[in-house]
Amino acid sequence: MKVLTIAIPCYNAAAYMGKAIDYAVLGGEDVEVLVIDDGSTLDKTLEIAREYEKKYPGIVRAIHQENKGHGGAVNTGIREAKGLYFKVCDSDDYLDYEALCKVMKVLRQIAAGKSELDLLICNYMYDKAGAKHKKVMRYTGHFPENRIFGWDEVKKPLRTDQYVLMHSLIYRTELLRANKIELPEHTFYVDNLMVFQPGIYAKTMYYLNETLYRYYIGRTDQSVNEEVMLGRMDQQLKVTRMMIDAYRPDLVNQESHMDFLVHYMQIMMSVSSILLMRKGSDEAIREKKGLWEYLKNKDRKLYHKIRSSFLGAALNLPGKTGRRLVVRGYSLAQKIYGFN
Repeated sequence: MKVLTIAIPCYNAAAYMGKAIDYAVLGGEDVEVLVIDDGSTLDKTLEIAREYEKKYPGIVRAIHQENKGHGGAVNTGIREAKGLYFKVCDSDDYLDYEALCKVMKVLRQIAAGKSELDLLICNYMYDKAGAKHKKVMRYTGHFPENRIFGWDEVKKPLRTDQYVLMHSLIYRTELLRANKIELPEHTFYVDNLMVFQPGIYAKTMYYLNETLYRYYIGRTDQSVNEEVMLGRMDQQLKVTRMMIDAYRPDLVNQESHMDFLVHYMQIMMSVSSILLMRKGSDEAIREKKGLWEYLKNKDRKLYHKIRSSFLGAALNLPGKTGRRLVVRGYSLAQKIYGFN
């Protein structure tokens, strides 16, 4: 049995996928690296994946499938994984070697013991091309460190700037399977669902204060490039609505767990709202209003929690002046954190 499966979805990624694989295999024999070619057509992605499979037998496995999008590739990874734990690494990112060694040490110890761990949390870095300051997202002061804990031990809510991404998380594989976590195919921004949906079911956690994930930002065709995001607002709104639909307050019995889910939903509502305000058209403003109405109709209590927060109130400042203030605040945050 492998300890950790690292799934690397690849689509026409021949120019950069090698770095992601080279660092993933450094985890050693207890790691399984699934290089999933998602129907690439323009380059040698599949050929490169098979070369790595030959070079690292028993560690790297090349999987070819018809194009299903990032979500479809992650679904394949979950289905095919042989590791007790599951991690997604995008093909243009990579995992820090020293941090990976520490992660593997923790996971080996837990796998050898009797305790069950649902979720391992690490830091990630916004590795923005050309940026002198590389922002690291840490969760110090929020989660207990270097031990297994439950939601009852989380005493302090996440700050607005402590944004959890899929890059932060390693899930127990069986938790994903038992709760039928399946991402939509041919849809962008599904990594948000990969945080939110399994996050509903996670009961035991471990925070390792190490920067494991290097999140590269710099390609103009990346899905997080702002111009690309503006052109795919339908995808962003689809995923946000799917998160609203997935929300299960009946499964949450700790206030801190609820705070975690509400915080994530608040961030998603913020990103969607701000991008629509940046578009600025009458249709975009109607879509923004429609999104908030969707949340209100689905879960009035969740709506009021988010709407009454400082950020929720700011997002709904009236008129063009209010929208300009919000967009300026977003632009400032972009410069500070370098998130797209």
